[in-house]
Amino acid sequence: MLGALRQLFTPKPPSEAEATYIALLRASRNPFFFTALKVPDTLDGRFELIALHMFLVQHRLLDTNNEIFAQFLSEAFFNDMDTALREMGVADTGVAKRIKKMGKAYHGCLQAYGTSLNDPTALRAALARNVYGTVAEGDVNALDRLGNYVEWMVKNLAEVTPETITAGRYAWPDVATLGL
Repeated sequence: MLGALRQLFTPKPPSEAEATYIALLRASRNPFFFTALKVPDTLDGRFELIALHMFLVQHRLLDTNNEIFAQFLSEAFFNDMDTALREMGVADTGVAKRIKKMGKAYHGCLQAYGTSLNDPTALRAALARNVYGTVAEGDVNALDRLGNYVEWMVKNLAEVTPETITAGRYAWPDVATLGL
């Protein structure tokens, strides 16, 4: 009931933000992450990959003063998380608690990745804590390859015009073809 009321009064992000979110969601679900880079194929692992891809786009948007679109993108992300939780059968009261917890984790990821971009060791430590945090024994090679992907994507996105992203036209590269 509360979720339905909230959806009535919360404006939907523009279609361009939805298109950008769907594209990054697809990029984050590339099987390469789960096979070659050994990201856990779990709810946590998938969430962390979405958060990582959100960071990549948010970093570029905030770097180019596109805060409003960045906010729309965050709304699309949290709307998707809300819908996913409800489809999994979580009750209205449980959804709010879980979304709050996801929000804290998401903002923690944004901060951790943002402060570690210029330090490869710190970036890999942040990736290890977040993406591989539930793995008992990690693979340093997979972690390094994921770090290389993040560094490559930051450089790649820096060359993309903000208008391409805000129009929902950015085409994510196939990570399997990057030679990581």
